[in-house]
Amino acid sequence: MQKHIEPDFPPEGWLSYSLGAERIGLVAMRFRWLTLVIVIAVSTLAAFGISRIRVDDSLTELFRANTPDFRNYEKLSSRFPSSEYDVLVVVEGPNLLARESIEALRNTVIEMQFVPGMRGLISIFSARASPEPGRLPPPLFPEPLPEGEAYDAFIHQVKDNRIISGKILSSDGQLTLIVVALDPVTAQGPALDDAIREIGATTAQNLQGTGLTAQLAGAPVMQLEIRNAVQRDRVIYNGLGFLIGVIIAMIFFRHISFMAIAAVPPAIAVLWSLGALGWSGFQLNLFLNVIAPLTMVMGFADSMQMTFALRDRMLAGDSRYEATKYAILVVGPACFLNGATAALSFFALTFADSALIQTFGIAGAVCMGVTFLAVILVLPLLAMLLLSHDSRIAARLAEKDGAMLLLRRFCAWVAGRVTRRPCAFAGLGLGLVIGFGVAHITLEPRYRLADQVPDREQAVQAAGRLDSKLTGANPVDVMIELPPGETVYSPGPLAVIAAVHRVVEKQAGVGNVWSVETMVRWLAESGQTEIPILQTYVGLLPAHLTQRFVTPEQDAAVVTGRIPDIDASDLLPTVNTLDKALDTVREAYPGYQISVSGLAVIAARNSGAMIHKINLMLTAEMLIVSVLIGLAFRSLLMGAVSLLPGLFPVVTAGASLALTGEGLQFASIIALTVAFGLGLNATIHYLNRLRLEDRPGRDPEAATARAAVLMGPALILTSIVLACGLAVTVFSDLPSLRLFGRLSATTLIAAMVGGLLLLPACMLLVKRAENAARRRFSRGSNDLSSAAT
Repeated sequence: MQKHIEPDFPPEGWLSYSLGAERIGLVAMRFRWLTLVIVIAVSTLAAFGISRIRVDDSLTELFRANTPDFRNYEKLSSRFPSSEYDVLVVVEGPNLLARESIEALRNTVIEMQFVPGMRGLISIFSARASPEPGRLPPPLFPEPLPEGEAYDAFIHQVKDNRIISGKILSSDGQLTLIVVALDPVTAQGPALDDAIREIGATTAQNLQGTGLTAQLAGAPVMQLEIRNAVQRDRVIYNGLGFLIGVIIAMIFFRHISFMAIAAVPPAIAVLWSLGALGWSGFQLNLFLNVIAPLTMVMGFADSMQMTFALRDRMLAGDSRYEATKYAILVVGPACFLNGATAALSFFALTFADSALIQTFGIAGAVCMGVTFLAVILVLPLLAMLLLSHDSRIAARLAEKDGAMLLLRRFCAWVAGRVTRRPCAFAGLGLGLVIGFGVAHITLEPRYRLADQVPDREQAVQAAGRLDSKLTGANPVDVMIELPPGETVYSPGPLAVIAAVHRVVEKQAGVGNVWSVETMVRWLAESGQTEIPILQTYVGLLPAHLTQRFVTPEQDAAVVTGRIPDIDASDLLPTVNTLDKALDTVREAYPGYQISVSGLAVIAARNSGAMIHKINLMLTAEMLIVSVLIGLAFRSLLMGAVSLLPGLFPVVTAGASLALTGEGLQFASIIALTVAFGLGLNATIHYLNRLRLEDRPGRDPEAATARAAVLMGPALILTSIVLACGLAVTVFSDLPSLRLFGRLSATTLIAAMVGGLLLLPACMLLVKRAENAARRRFSRGSNDLSSAAT
């Protein structure tokens, strides 16, 4: 029989730093059938909990916070129809203004009035002809349309119309915008899918044969695409990643029972975690969508370490009971400490300003606790149920252990070279951490709405056309709240609105400006400047249109501009310059409350600060976790030095972001948090093994090497399995999930390198320093004793 590598049971005086939490696994071993019933019952409840999970596709939830900016945005959304419920139908073609195309467009707009949940509609057919004194202006597009030369002259008038030109009709007459305002209940509920499908079908049917193309954009369309992508990715990529993991595990373990023991507990952990989120009322979003792969990562890493320990003990001749008990008592404490530190990492996110990130932190902390319970309960249970005929299994493992022996030999070869030159490897690691760290700290926060939305669907493409032809799809709103007793249709408020309008339209980067001042200028072209006439003309417009720039109470107004979807760091100077330029209006009219708002505005102002704060919290978390590791292993020096291999995957991922110029996004900062957790996982398991091997009188080099050989194969196999599993997310339609998967796979490989090379080298230097200190202390004590004698 192959000589076993695992040491005997923990020696006398072995103290668990997990407060005995790992002994839950011993209960599962003793009462296996009762545990099986409990696991099945909890799994069934979890399955029902998963069915309760809904997708939160709100684009504003990320920035929800108790800040003045968000309170202004909420006030704006409550007083004026929110653009968050607008479906933007982008119709484009070189023959857009041809007579046949206009007729088809008019039919499209008429039929859209019957879309379920439609609250209002704005199009070129909402406009009216140029006003004439004493007469009400007719619709801009008459019925029937002119023909021949009269139609050509009519189209010239359409292009020159101040109300629609450059706002919902491009200057070249080849693109027009139809705004379909949905009811909030429809936009936020399950009926959104039917409404979007109906709008798309109506447009396609009426424009067929005209040569015009139509695409849908706007927040509701983006939300629906996010919802569909999240649901699709949850099924496809989680399942595909798990399948890849099972195949690789089977190749190395060569025994279906051990493959199941290693792979089923993390799968159960994912089931229980998602079930707990479902029963707790959590909703899947851009952040919680990574909970499943993250739970799989942490659970699989712990499960593999326990399975390797169990397997080696059975190869040594232990019974399944003795081998399982050994794995629980020796590896279990490290699993608990991993779960505790990972939960702490997530808990740090609850101090973020974003409600969405706070929710992600709470959910992550809960799932890390659930993951530990799932692994420590299910793995011993499976070992007791699936492993029988101990001697026969041991014989089969010894015969088919080629792949594992190869891993052991590789780890021993690496450990031998590291322990012979620890200073060189530690110095190399320190140099890489410093070099990569310099690149990491140069990363700038990045946020762009298009990066949160599937980029292979129509919403991003249509928004790009609006950016190109109509200055953008994202609104920037300046809300003007009037002093008590004032109404919009009086000289003072109209002067304020006009002043704000002029400031907004002069601001570089902002276009398509619309307000009551637009109507004032339109009427002034025909010499009509009286306020009652303005009220009359505004009253001719549909209520859902006038309420976009004046409240029904006429005590507030909005000046709206449009901006392209650019990075928040590029947009922020525009927003700040606009806000500062409005100070002149505020000073001239001190009784008016003037605030710049809109989703793009709060994103520009808050995203960079939020990402920066999370990055700072990650730094603080590293220091706290380092202290905890030092306390757990009774060596603050060991805790401090463990930061080097723990930092390595983080700065490696940061350097890769700097190399590609992507900057720090929300998805990447979460991936860096995961990277730190993965680095800690390897560190804690190694230190746990080193604690067992490092006995009085034993050569520290031998102890360091043996700990690396014990921990290394599981680390390598775990890294390969998880890297392959997470790498499949690069095929997702969500750019944020692709970035998360790519960075996570990178950090897994970096954590493996750090665990095999940097960690043993650093720990050997620590052990040598501690031994040297003990010797000096012992000599000093002996000298004092001799002097006293």
